[in-house]
Amino acid sequence: MESLKPATGGGVENVRIQVGEALDRVLEGAPRPRSITVDHGTEFQSRALEDWAYRRGVQLDFIRPGKPIENAFIESLNGRLWDECLNVHQFASIADAQIKIEAWRLDYNQRRPHGSLGHLTPSEFVAQRQAMTTAEVAPV
Repeated sequence: MESLKPATGGGVENVRIQVGEALDRVLEGAPRPRSITVDHGTEFQSRALEDWAYRRGVQLDFIRPGKPIENAFIESLNGRLWDECLNVHQFASIADAQIKIEAWRLDYNQRRPHGSLGHLTPSEFVAQRQAMTTAEVAPV
C-alpha cells in the first residue's frame, strides 16, 4: 500500500507542491476519488493544490474550522504519529528525522494490523480486495 511520505525542507510553497506530487504517486493506477477531505492547514489552502484537484476533477472538501472530528481518520493517524514517533525520538538532524519517521511509516503501513481494516495489515487488506475484485471480474 502506497502512502504519503513526510515532506521536509523547502518552505511552505514547496510542501504545497509536494502534496500534489504525493497524491499523484498514491493515485497512480488507481481510480481517482470524487473528493478529498482536508483541514485548513496551510499545505491544503494553496493555489497549487487547488489547481491539482481541478485538473484531475477532484473536489476538495474542507472540514469546518475547529471540527477535527470531521476528519477523524487523519486525526487518529496524527495522534499515533505523535505518540509513537515524534514524542518518543530525539532528532539530531533533518536526515535523522527522515530516517526515523520513514521507519515508523513503513511499520505503520506495511507490518501493523489495523482495526479499521479487519485487523489486517494494509498490504494484506489490499491483496484481499484485489483478490475479491479479480474474482468478481472473472468470467464464468
